[in-house]
Amino acid sequence: MDLTNTNTNRREFLKRAGLGTAVISSLGGVVRADQQPETPVVQPVIPATPFKPGKAKSVIQIWLWGGPSHLDMFDPKPEAGKEYFGQFEKPIDTTVSGMKFGNLLPLLATQADKLSVIRSMTHGNNHHETAAFMMQTGREPGAGISYPNIGAIVSLFKGIDNGYDNPIPPYVVLTTGQGRFSESGFLGARYKPFVTGGNPNQDPFLVSGFVVKGMTPKRQDYRRGLIKRFDILGHADPDNPVYDQLDSTVEHAYNLIQGDAVKTFNLSTENAAVREKYGRTTFGQSCLMARRLVEAGVPYITINSSGWDTHKKHFEAMNQKLPEFDKGVASLIEDLAARHLLDTTIIWACGEFGRTPKVDPNPPWFGGRHHFGACFSVMVAGGGFKGGQILGASNEKAEKVVDRPVYPQDLLGSILELMGINPDAPLPNTRGYDVPVMLAPSEKGRLQEIMV
Repeated sequence: MDLTNTNTNRREFLKRAGLGTAVISSLGGVVRADQQPETPVVQPVIPATPFKPGKAKSVIQIWLWGGPSHLDMFDPKPEAGKEYFGQFEKPIDTTVSGMKFGNLLPLLATQADKLSVIRSMTHGNNHHETAAFMMQTGREPGAGISYPNIGAIVSLFKGIDNGYDNPIPPYVVLTTGQGRFSESGFLGARYKPFVTGGNPNQDPFLVSGFVVKGMTPKRQDYRRGLIKRFDILGHADPDNPVYDQLDSTVEHAYNLIQGDAVKTFNLSTENAAVREKYGRTTFGQSCLMARRLVEAGVPYITINSSGWDTHKKHFEAMNQKLPEFDKGVASLIEDLAARHLLDTTIIWACGEFGRTPKVDPNPPWFGGRHHFGACFSVMVAGGGFKGGQILGASNEKAEKVVDRPVYPQDLLGSILELMGINPDAPLPNTRGYDVPVMLAPSEKGRLQEIMV
């Protein structure tokens, strides 16, 4: 083997040893320790700005990609008529007096005292890309600046720059990337999420870079032994620091992939009844996985759930999607509460917008709902958000906000506050942008009404 390029060949060596690319990347500083970059990379400096302690330690963002219908979930309007409620004409009572949910959310209805519903979310944008940008960054699109989303901001303030010491990255997305824009924006790749890939409803859950198909612990140990036995160059030149470092790197990598990180991703260790309770679906098991990542101390977790862009066959899709959502999220809330983790974990669930209140019966839609950013709903729970509350209101047909409008920066700024991050402080960055962590709140302010 030609060792003139030590970095390239170390990576090849590690790959042949059966170590995943995510693990190898996480060892970047170790792998390249003998190489000094020509130009030092300057990382953002996190100022020690005094701010009130956060109640929350982790955030679980349940991203309903495509935009769910607020009428079918958290803001039912049976009095609006069949052309609005469609197939779901009988909303159900919850454990909170006066709070009704769509009839396909019976399990969440039993957890209503632990969650709050915002019925007056608004931004007026009906385009996927720009609405998603607004809901996840709190910024208006088109300013010529690629702003980071809230997950990247939490990663900046609560990740490795602030003492986070965990083999699992501080910002994890289950299981596919959101893709609509660069999550880390001008903060750079250091703050991008780790996207797991795989399917947590399959055993094993093949997490990119951590769990390799067909690579059992026994086979991994066998390979580890072979590396030591056939380390000809290391035996021939035992005083060479390059080989010493390579040995250290391999040992560290194996400790990662056989340690707590991989155990966290191993859902087969969960009780079968618990897995059934969450639902044996990709979404349900993602909710269970999110709970385990919270237990592992990960600050920001996103569950990226697709299939909510229902221009056609809306009610057919909802009859599948809503029971999955109900089972997974209700179990997540109940489970976190039982483990005394809900008080320190924020859950927020929504999409980039809602869907048109009036059902479109015309061809080619035949009962679809379309994009609707004028008025929609968000569910929040835990981490300093009160339970059993309704914030804001829509009109009798859920077509417009009539009380307490909430804008993206109000919601995201509130989440940051509860995480102990000052939304009004300067956002550290290497680009020289003089911008706050979050856009200033709207006239009505952040969500103090539903914050402890």
